[in-house]
Amino acid sequence: MGPCGGVRADGSCEVSPQPCVFAAPAEWTEPTPSRTVPLRTVPLRTVPRILTDFTSEPWSAAMLASVAAALAPSCDAVLVGEHQNRPDFPPTLHASLLQAAGVRPWMTLTCRDRNRIVLEAELTGLRELGVDAVLCVTGDARAYDVRPDVTQVFDLDGTRLAALAASVGVVAAVAETPTAPPRQLRGFRLFQKQRAGAAVAVLNHASVTSVAGFMAAAAQAGVTIPVIAAVAIFTDELSATVLSALPGLELDPAVVRAVLSRPDPVAAGVAAAAREARALLAIPGVAGVNISGLASARGYEYGARVKAELAQLIQAGDGYDH
Repeated sequence: MGPCGGVRADGSCEVSPQPCVFAAPAEWTEPTPSRTVPLRTVPLRTVPRILTDFTSEPWSAAMLASVAAALAPSCDAVLVGEHQNRPDFPPTLHASLLQAAGVRPWMTLTCRDRNRIVLEAELTGLRELGVDAVLCVTGDARAYDVRPDVTQVFDLDGTRLAALAASVGVVAAVAETPTAPPRQLRGFRLFQKQRAGAAVAVLNHASVTSVAGFMAAAAQAGVTIPVIAAVAIFTDELSATVLSALPGLELDPAVVRAVLSRPDPVAAGVAAAAREARALLAIPGVAGVNISGLASARGYEYGARVKAELAQLIQAGDGYDH
């Protein structure tokens, strides 16, 4: 359905050294993947003003509960990723553990390791749990040295998965990358995802200027769903490097240097991210922010406390009554 978010700046693929094989996003012309339920967009009940990345030790219910306790008072919902190099609990179990720990989970579902039947089963389970939204993405391909013994599936892509989610009664969230080629068509691509059944979008990291340009183009293309913009949080070299190394993500090197050179880089990183969040929230069409990134190399619980501090600062700055 079009180029993924990881297209490099020169138009090459992030997986292999060749040009991206999708020159432009295709128009959504497919019917719903379900043969029995008509295609419809399931509306999001409440758009989170602050959506916070949830990062925890895999396979650890105890660590999950500890991180959730640190984040719960400061955010409206948590976004749970599904990483190609770090397997974790199945999405339905993961979501139920997070709900029991007191947070509202937005679960990411990828097409890398599941065929259409298993994806539909997971979506149905998440619907029965009352999960607010499912972020439907194609998913990163594994690096050659990450579980080379396991077959990758990719029976669907993110757009088709969003349509499947809507068809079974799940709120479909989708991702978009404002700065990855072809930049001029990214707004149109989000419109096609909206046509497929997406109810909300979460953007990858981009500058305030890039997000403003993208939002204007998206509105012109016909996008009407709420959009959540990403705020990068980093407080040390590792947390900044992890974000800077990903294709399609845009961090200002001058801001990174300024944060890391300060005597207290944690306070500097939180302050810089809060300023970025307020600027993003002022862009027409941006309904919320996603506090995104590792935040710190000092451990999951410490990183969660940094994200919580940032969320509280954003709330204090924009007058938001949590």
